[in-house]
Amino acid sequence: MDALELAMKMETDAISFYTEAAKKTRYPAGKKMFQTITEDEKRHREMISQVIKGLGLTHKEVSPLNNVKTVFAALKDEMMQKVEATTDELEAFKIAMKMEREGKAFYEKTLAQVKTEKEKALFERLIREEQQHYDIFSNTYQFLSDTGNWFMWEERGIVEGG
Repeated sequence: MDALELAMKMETDAISFYTEAAKKTRYPAGKKMFQTITEDEKRHREMISQVIKGLGLTHKEVSPLNNVKTVFAALKDEMMQKVEATTDELEAFKIAMKMEREGKAFYEKTLAQVKTEKEKALFERLIREEQQHYDIFSNTYQFLSDTGNWFMWEERGIVEGG
């Protein structure tokens, strides 16, 4: 299996995991986040497919961070309430972080071995987006596992007088 085929499999596995996690997550913003990341992973799979077919990248530049910011803005009032995630939900976020970290590492390793500019552009973009996904999941995990301190750190400018 070559790097592009393996990347397709990784993205397909991520789609399956995030789809299932969205179904099981009770926290509305977490559910929507998993759904949004699922769509990113579907887009990644399509981009990889296009490179395999030799068509190049045709998808417009999409930022996972902007998509998730939209999700959180829409659910702001619900997020301001004390959130208590189940152990299973927190575990899903831990697994998601691990998957994104491993995906990024794979894409970085693969980037060093690619031969065409299309593949290089693809893997550079996938690396950026996997890092953004990791950051999103990490931040959400911190929020769900310790909401009070999360607000303290995220709003540190208020505490610092800024």
